[in-house]
Order: sequence, then structure tokens, then C-alpha cells
Amino acid sequence: MAIEIKAPTFPESVADGTVATWHKQPGEAVKRDELIVDIETDKVVLEVLATADGVLGAIVKGEGETVLSDEVLGSIVEGGAAAAAPAAAPAAGAAAPAAAGDAGEDDPIAAPAARKLAEESGIDLATVAGTGKGGRITKEDVVAAVANKKSAPAAAPAAKPAAAAAPVLTAAGDRTEKRVPMTRLRAKIAERLVEAQSNMAMLTTFNEVDMTEVMALRSKYKDLFEKSHNGVRLGFMSFFVKAATEALKRFPAVNASIDGNDIVYHGFADVGVAVSSDRGLVVPVLRNAEQMSLAEIENGIATFGKKARDGKLGIEDMTGGTFTITNGGTFGSMMSTPIVNPPQAAILGMHNILQRPMAVNGQVAIRPMMYLALSYDHRLIDGKEAVTFLVTIKNLLEDPARLLLDI
Repeated sequence: MAIEIKAPTFPESVADGTVATWHKQPGEAVKRDELIVDIETDKVVLEVLATADGVLGAIVKGEGETVLSDEVLGSIVEGGAAAAAPAAAPAAGAAAPAAAGDAGEDDPIAAPAARKLAEESGIDLATVAGTGKGGRITKEDVVAAVANKKSAPAAAPAAKPAAAAAPVLTAAGDRTEKRVPMTRLRAKIAERLVEAQSNMAMLTTFNEVDMTEVMALRSKYKDLFEKSHNGVRLGFMSFFVKAATEALKRFPAVNASIDGNDIVYHGFADVGVAVSSDRGLVVPVLRNAEQMSLAEIENGIATFGKKARDGKLGIEDMTGGTFTITNGGTFGSMMSTPIVNPPQAAILGMHNILQRPMAVNGQVAIRPMMYLALSYDHRLIDGKEAVTFLVTIKNLLEDPARLLLDI
């Protein structure tokens, strides 16, 4: 009995997805709840698990193909055995050589889409260096090999295997290039950044904050904090989120958004925290951050960080958000102008903490200083509001007791 493998049901904010990786090939045995295919959307990578034990049958949607919500990707022959691979292989066309137990040293493991493209382009897969899991050859590897083949001199066919390998600088000083399709996430990021700059009257205002008091507080209580909150570590981000949510209460326009000709004022603060992952920058959202304690904020951020590293962030983790905080300081950035994430009205940029000489009570003192940047939509937020909002965050951080006293 054949069971259909379907794409997940996408939310309204996700129109379609792309088949990123098939982890099984036709004829290979699969177990219930085993990962068989990844679907990449413009937000996250969704995992599709096997719904029954059996053998992977025909692959309907190969790697790189676009799929819609609930669309059929392939099938599982329930109760089949791996020995059924020869019967299942013809249904997958060019993917047949990749069947389990058939691939040897002279028959490299390759994705169905990669094999098809290689066959059409006359590329010998044995000359292609695979960059996928376990050295598996992806469609992008074949695309790069095709590009190198076209750029290689016609009189030097013997050099073709070297040109198809992973791009490196050869001993002779030859220059190489690698062309790969942009991922959906990267393409969506590019689209939204251009959209933001085209449709917003975006400005950035700067200030600097003396981190002395926050650093002293963290240093004094970090061990006790971790012990009291089951291993949750006290970082700087929780102070910034807490200060930002307090400032958002005082300046609701910074927490608002534009919807057509209307201004939507949000009575809650869903704060997006930019996190770097292998796939690019992602922004999971802390819901109702204004109600969270420092420990809850730190625990939420740590959970998001782990999920991002493991590729486990769900669409529900990334949708919404009324305000965003990004920390370029973790990579050594001293100053930047972050770009607002539509339809939000503002984004706060944190930067590197540097010891600098400052004038304190008429005396020169060395203080840990950080530049802050607030980019905002001038259609919604006046310059005075933006500057005062940033000064409020500065004051709350330089005297953390204000956060507790609500002053």
C-alpha cells in the first residue's frame, strides 16, 4: 500500500516552499517518524517525517522544486523492504543509481535533481565534489560544475575534472568562481531590506551608554542568578529587552505599525531578537516581553539560540513582532545603521563594548561604553520621539534601579 508524502500545511504568511534535501532515496527503508525531506520556506526549514514504516517509493518533487501547502512530494510503500529498491527506482527516473546498496565508489551519492541536471548537461558526477551531508552531491554542486565547464578552455578537456571540483586557488594561480542559487531565506531577506528602504522614510539616531552599572550588577549576581534559575545565565540582552519594553510603554508610537492609512498601536511588546544561524539572520519573537522577568527573557533567548543552531525554529517562532533588537556587538561591530523590519516602525542596534576615556564629574575616567542606534520610520515617529526613546533606554541602563522602581 502506497502512502502519500505531503508538504506541511503552510500558514497564510508563507505562499510556498522549496524542496531542500531528500534524506532518503527511492528504495531505501524508512521508519515511522524518521526525517525524510526538508522543505525550505522564506522563514524556516520545515522537516517532513515518515508516517509509516516501509520503503521510499517515487519522488514527485525533486530537490530545488517549488511546492505548495499540502502538495504531494512522494510516496512510501508501507511494509516494503529495502530489497524492493529496483522496483521503486524506475518511478524516480534519473534518481535510480542512488538507491540504497547500489552506490559504490564509482557511483557517487547524488540528489535526484542533481543527477538529472548532470545527465542533461553532460557532467560526470565522479568529477563533482559533493557539499551535502556525507559528501552527497547537491543540485547546486552540479550547477557550479556546469558553470566551470562552460568557462574552461575548449582545448583543455583534461582539465575538466579539476574545474568541476570545489572552487580553490590552484598552484598556478588560476581564479575560480562558484555560482549557487540564492536560498529562499536569503532572497526573502534581500527583498524585505529593499522593500524597507524603498517604502519607508527611514532615519537613524545614535547615542552611547555607559555600561558600568549593568556590568557591575551582572558580575555581582551572575552566579547566584544562574543557581536560582536552574542554569539560566544572566547576559546583557535581557537588560536591553527590559529597558526597551519600558521605553515602549512610554512611547507607544515606537511600538506601532502602519496598515494602509491606519496606525496600529499595539498594547503589548512582542520583541524580535536577531539571531545568527547557518542559514542567515533569523528573528524569533519574545511574546509579551513586557511581562517577562530577566530570567524568562534570558531563557527565551537561549532556547531560540539553540533552536536556530539545530535548525528547529518554527514559523510560529518567527511571525509577528512589534519591535526588534539586533546585537552586532557580538561580532565586534562598533557602529551600524540597522534596517527596520516591516511592518514594524523601529529597530534598536547594540554594538561592541569598548573601554574609553570619559569625562565623569569633571574627571577623566575609563568606562565601558557602547554605541546604540535606533533606526525608525519617520512617517510614524517624530525625531523628538525617537531621540527621547533612545535617551530613556540609556538612562534605564546607566541606572538599572530605575527598571525596578519604574521611574
